[in-house]
Amino acid sequence: MASVEVQAEGPPLALSELRAWCEVGLPGARGLRVTSSQLPVTGDDWFEVRY
Repeated sequence: MASVEVQAEGPPLALSELRAWCEVGLPGARGLRVTSSQLPVTGDDWFEVRY
């Protein structure tokens, strides 16, 4: 089983839409749960994939 972590910054509506998309997921994907927490805003602009 794999896990995915997403950290995102943006307007509240965009973040709500992102969370809703994560709850549905991609076709054929099976998600067990989506949890959220609030972190301090950093303003960083980067993307990283870890295996």
